Amino acid sequence: MKPIASRSRKHAPIALESFLPYRFSILSNRVSAAIARQYQQRFDLSNTEWRVIAVLGRFETLSAREVAQRTAMDKVAVSRALARLVAAGRVRRRTHHGDKRRSVLGLSTRGWAIHDAVAPLALAHERALRACLSAGEQAALERILDKLTPV
Repeated sequence: MKPIASRSRKHAPIALESFLPYRFSILSNRVSAAIARQYQQRFDLSNTEWRVIAVLGRFETLSAREVAQRTAMDKVAVSRALARLVAAGRVRRRTHHGDKRRSVLGLSTRGWAIHDAVAPLALAHERALRACLSAGEQAALERILDKLTPV
């Protein structure tokens, strides 16, 4: 399909195929979708739920706010995912021993079982992605991602 030619200076269409944020989004969607099919079918997990499980597997006890911060996901989406995971017995919620108003989240035995089944699939998928890059390209990609990812 041919791009629409701008007929006047008042319109400035974005060439999405070369617009970096769009390209990152497309890449992220494709990479996520490839692995997501496996855990969605096997465990009835959404992308958000898997990311919550992955973060709780890496940082054992977090608040919902900390989960949202570490995943860079919307607080409402994280809250809904956590509600589903708690209801399914995949995440446990306890009251913080020093602050009764704060809850602490962690994976349950059921959550760890899912984590331990999906994490190797995700890592294998990452290895396959990296395999098409030389060692130098992989190092350059890491440097670029570090540079572009805000702290």
